[in-house]
Amino acid sequence: MRHGGVVTSPQIPTGKVPSALLGRLLQSLPSAPADVLLGPSLGEDACAIDVGGEVLLVAADPITLTSAQIGRFAVTVNANDIAVMGARPRWFLATLLLPPGTTEADVEAVFAGVRDALAETGAALVGGHSEITNAVRAPVVAGTMLGVAPQGRYVTTAGARPGDVVVQIGRAPIEGAAVLAAEARDRLGALDEKVVDAAANALYEPGINVVEAALFAADLGATAMHDPTEGGVASGLLELASASNVALRIDRRALAWFEPGRAVCEALAADPWATLASGCVLATFHAAAAAGAVAALTERGFDAALLGRVDQGHGVIDETGGALQWPARDEVARVLGS
Repeated sequence: MRHGGVVTSPQIPTGKVPSALLGRLLQSLPSAPADVLLGPSLGEDACAIDVGGEVLLVAADPITLTSAQIGRFAVTVNANDIAVMGARPRWFLATLLLPPGTTEADVEAVFAGVRDALAETGAALVGGHSEITNAVRAPVVAGTMLGVAPQGRYVTTAGARPGDVVVQIGRAPIEGAAVLAAEARDRLGALDEKVVDAAANALYEPGINVVEAALFAADLGATAMHDPTEGGVASGLLELASASNVALRIDRRALAWFEPGRAVCEALAADPWATLASGCVLATFHAAAAAGAVAALTERGFDAALLGRVDQGHGVIDETGGALQWPARDEVARVLGS
């Protein structure tokens, strides 16, 4: 684009860097050394590094769309990214950036959330950094979680193959429900207060921690797993299809909703398909194993539903034959105007 004879670059809205741009940038990187078994790639939740007989898994994610319970969010979101690779999260590092005006009580609250979430996941805080800085207007926690793949075996987002079946584990949008109910409660007056309370409490019930569900799915033979976060289930499905270089044929009517989350989205004119979706796992299984996996997950107490199948091709196709489009941005970011 030219403006006054000067070539300008289009601005990017808040949220994830667009997939097309990120993909182009990742392709420009030099080849990774041999000990990097899985490097940066669209849709992959973590990297895998050979450390001499074992495989170290590392995931990194910041929490930026909410100031409420950011310590708990940071631990859990990063723990999920390790768990969907079939490994238990073990070590956590956090960089905590806080704006001027932060009090000791504010810092203690963040650390309390980190401590509680670590106790739930069984991981340990092993390092990080914290500071008060003019660089941020709201608290930010950038977390890094590490785990070790058992016997060097791990699950990737890129493992889906034609003939596999797509399974949803958990409901959506749980994370989006919690954030929107906390940050936009003053705009939800038309909803039943019990529905809003259920959405606000979604971080705890049903919760966004998918560690045990993902580890169990790996034991059941999941061929691929992905933890949809920003951009919701829509982005998660598209990332899974892109990483595996396949097409997903999905029945949108089969998606298992967290109903308070969907109600909050509808009240705020937000698309629940494109709303923060931690608390849900997208997995694929061989066709012969999929029904048994759903039954076993359900018996273990995890919500599980058959969403569709993996086919040759590209993208995500719904039951009408229409192509699912990449969300321009996560609906939470759009609604909150952040």
